[in-house]
Amino acid sequence: MDNRNDIREFLASRRARITPDEAGLPDFGGSRRVPGLRRAEVAMLAGVSPDYYTRLERGNLAGVSDSVLDALCRALRLDEAERSHLYDLARAAGTGPRARHRPARQQVRAGTQHLLDAMTEAPAFVRNGRLDILAANRLGQALYSPAFDTTALPANLARFCFLDPRAEKFYPSWDEAASTTVALLRTEAGRDPYDKALTDLVGELVTRSDDFRIRWGAHEVRLHHTGVKTFQHPIVGRLELGFEAMPMPADPGLTLTAYSAEPGTPASDALRVLASWAATAASIFPTV
Repeated sequence: MDNRNDIREFLASRRARITPDEAGLPDFGGSRRVPGLRRAEVAMLAGVSPDYYTRLERGNLAGVSDSVLDALCRALRLDEAERSHLYDLARAAGTGPRARHRPARQQVRAGTQHLLDAMTEAPAFVRNGRLDILAANRLGQALYSPAFDTTALPANLARFCFLDPRAEKFYPSWDEAASTTVALLRTEAGRDPYDKALTDLVGELVTRSDDFRIRWGAHEVRLHHTGVKTFQHPIVGRLELGFEAMPMPADPGLTLTAYSAEPGTPASDALRVLASWAATAASIFPTV
């Protein structure tokens, strides 16, 4: 297994979205066999030969210099997430399965669980790049109670989003949630194409969900560090919560996500109700 197909499809999809006019190139008319820029046009914008760019787009990024990658990022107008993804693809192309830098089975340290448990007013959890929830505090379990209502542990946010019919109600903006979910998995796949558990998960979702398969083929990637999410919770109703997603330097590959509500808002009141419910419904939550 290698990542040449991912490289080829990512680069081809990025140039397909840019017109000659947007790139500042003359368009002499005539029909184009493909949408967007031609390979030769990307090569000219990046300052490399057409043959060399063709080799890159065929998936041969191993050993490519940072200066060439930077030139490709400029030519293809990549945003921050796409730029990071291209560099991840290039790094993975120059390594192999034996160079995997993360353990196949990630675990949460006791100190991290203590930190989560100390966060009594904010739903919080720790996930890996496959979107498995590896640890959560009581309020985090309460917030995501529909996702935890499964026999397949650890709870996985991608499986919940695409395979559980309750997800469309839980996420009022399901389409946005679905696209974000796929973009996060695609980003992780770029970092480590040799993660068998991730490959198996993607294979399962591609097979079982047309919505996932279509989004996966778009090769969208995303950084997801802060923002606002809306939930329709089965116990407390609508919740609009801000979130912060923080990579954990001491545990590479893990991310701590915490939610909060503006004081004095309906969401703040709903969080307090949710905390009361969680305190009395402790027996419904599985061991994460």
